[in-house]
Amino acid sequence: MAVFYQIKSPLSQITEERMHRYIDSLSDALGEKLEKVSLEQYLADDFALLYVASGGSEGYFLEVFDQLKSRHCYILTSGDSNSLAASMEILSFLKKHGGSGEILHGDIEQVAGRIRALKNAHRAKASLKGKKLGCIGKPSDWLIASDYSPRAMMDKLGMGFVSIEMSELLAEIVKESYPENECTALFKKQSFDKAEIEKALHVYGAFKRLVKEYDLCGVSVRCFDLLDTVKTTGCLGLSILNAEGICGGCEGDVPALLSMVVLGAVTGEPLFMCNPSRFDTKAGTAVFAHCTIPVTMLKSFCFNTHFESGIGVAVQGTFEEGPCTIFKCEGDLSRFHAQEGTILDMPWSDMLCRTQIKVKLDDFSYFLTDPINNHHILCRGNHAADMEAFFKLIG
Repeated sequence: MAVFYQIKSPLSQITEERMHRYIDSLSDALGEKLEKVSLEQYLADDFALLYVASGGSEGYFLEVFDQLKSRHCYILTSGDSNSLAASMEILSFLKKHGGSGEILHGDIEQVAGRIRALKNAHRAKASLKGKKLGCIGKPSDWLIASDYSPRAMMDKLGMGFVSIEMSELLAEIVKESYPENECTALFKKQSFDKAEIEKALHVYGAFKRLVKEYDLCGVSVRCFDLLDTVKTTGCLGLSILNAEGICGGCEGDVPALLSMVVLGAVTGEPLFMCNPSRFDTKAGTAVFAHCTIPVTMLKSFCFNTHFESGIGVAVQGTFEEGPCTIFKCEGDLSRFHAQEGTILDMPWSDMLCRTQIKVKLDDFSYFLTDPINNHHILCRGNHAADMEAFFKLIG
């Protein structure tokens, strides 16, 4: 349920019935009830609308301005009875006196979509406060542009960050144990080398214990170091973490992990950390690939080895066709890219990471002229507007 505080001039000709008709229509488009609340309730709610119902409301706004100036005002107006003109005067006054806001007005479906995106952004921001990310080992040597800022994570999201030594992971792996759950049961039934599956699950168990010990909502690992030390990879373990809703990233890529956590908080969708691998700019298609896909995103899957090393266990999956969003943000949250596309069917190639996805895209200029590093995050659904609203909120 979304809420609004209403201001209206008593001289206005607009009737309560007509105001209610607009709010009811917007509620229908929004898919949830918009409820009128008191000023105290409005101020107590992290996300609430200021409904300017008529012209002549400016003076009544001034009476409550001191209480509103510290928050971003989402000014809702139907356009009846000079309400839009009053809203513009109010917004101008807000900005001239240190406040901020925006007017929500126009096509009712578009206004409802904007309200959904804004409400979702506030919910996502609140959900991230107090959470922690972790990185096991240092970022991989080839991540030469993937800088990150724990200070920015704290300042903008209220999130903490912890560095964990690789030695701690290795000490956990030698315990050779893991929690039995739906994923581990499913994976042990797969037609693949059982000893390799068991070894990969020991890595999962180690991840799981470190996540619990450090109270993490997401973790990245310098996974290539596992090739020589324990003769397996982290692919399967990270896949299970992602299926459980714990963001798991590889190669110690902290900006990619941060991108996963942010995208997951906003969309609630399972996530695929992947490499842009091939572009066909004439056909308008891109191929993304990696080895740590959560099976919750897939139509079907089997096991294969890790692509670069040819050892360990990786998930090789196929997708249902449909809309998707490609996303990445900088490690200091200063910039982001969110682009919508459509998942297409594609033949599998043995020259790429094991899970491969072809996406129809309208434009490649970002990827070819100003990309945010190599790894990107993919999820199902159209979420570009949601991500824009979130980044505007966090500044």
